[in-house]
Amino acid sequence: MKSISSRLKAFVAMAGSGMAAAVHAVQDLPGGPAVNQLNLPLGVTRIAQEQHFLHWMMLVICTLIFVGVFGVMFYSIWKHRKSRGAKAANFHESVTIEVAWTVVPFLIVIAIALPATKVLVAQKDTTNADLTIKVTGYQWKWGYDYLNGEGEGLGFISTLDSSHRAMSDSGNVTNAPADYLFKVDQPMVVPVGKKVRVITTANDVIHSFMVPAFGIKQDAIPGFVRDTWFRAEKAGDYYGQCAELCGKEHAYMPIHVKVVEPEQYTQWVDEQRKAAAAKLDDPAKVWELAPLQARGEKVYAANCAACHQANGKGAGPIKPLDGSAVVLNTDHTPQIQILLHGAANGAMPSWKQLSDTDLAAVATFTKNAWSNQTGQLVQPSEIVAERGK
Repeated sequence: MKSISSRLKAFVAMAGSGMAAAVHAVQDLPGGPAVNQLNLPLGVTRIAQEQHFLHWMMLVICTLIFVGVFGVMFYSIWKHRKSRGAKAANFHESVTIEVAWTVVPFLIVIAIALPATKVLVAQKDTTNADLTIKVTGYQWKWGYDYLNGEGEGLGFISTLDSSHRAMSDSGNVTNAPADYLFKVDQPMVVPVGKKVRVITTANDVIHSFMVPAFGIKQDAIPGFVRDTWFRAEKAGDYYGQCAELCGKEHAYMPIHVKVVEPEQYTQWVDEQRKAAAAKLDDPAKVWELAPLQARGEKVYAANCAACHQANGKGAGPIKPLDGSAVVLNTDHTPQIQILLHGAANGAMPSWKQLSDTDLAAVATFTKNAWSNQTGQLVQPSEIVAERGK
């Protein structure tokens, strides 16, 4: 019995020290959220600041009403209690009181509704935007397409940094960085002081695009288009998360918006255009196995490893790729069709937004990674042929 007690104490001590170390590692994330944050952030947009004001104004009004009403009620109960010999009064209705408790609440509601309505209308005014970005929710990442304004035509997928996912899977987060589970491979970049219209939709299930520092939260619904906007008044890095439960990886689809000065934004656009031009591979090019497999490994890490795992074993409803009959098949068509159109059961989304070469590369990688080692090579021309079907 004494041995069991000692072991229990040792276990509790170890758990306590581990928790203390983990808590000690937690830090404020610049751009939010902050440690022990209980209130709304002040925000870096006018809308967010107005929301912050409304939050406090309504809290104060409701608190005053609560204190006033219950204060009078409790005082009356205490002052006129039977033990002190109080006698119940006998009186009829008072027109003055009836009018007062009708008019006063009405005026309070108007005082709350007018500024709230003003902010609500401003939130939905997406006209005259300097920049329009379509945000698409995927399980479990975000797609950004620049539709109008400087940067028009750019597009990319933003995914949780693979090292953070590996850290989470290991359970060892004692030395986690400040941006733990917020770091992405490619953030959305916008210029400071410009009105940015955000159009939201989704590819699979309902997601929700939320950045508290901007005061925006807009659902992304498959088959529908919604929009919102923001104008960041301060450069910096701002973070958010999907705010709609969208599946088992819901916690791993952060939002990172990088707000930069206009000249920096122009430079970023130029760099992205050059990078995009470099990726425009000739789909008729015939690749050799080694370079295509190396490229496919990068595509897999950025887009596939979150579900199928780095070892290709899958998890739960996610089917393994290591040893998969579809992957091992010498007929490449079934795998290509799944990559282009997704799985029939909806467990895997379509990846047709990737280039023909990237799709050929990731297919080639899966056919030659882990224990598969088939030696098979999928050429971009095969993707082109199947894409049109």
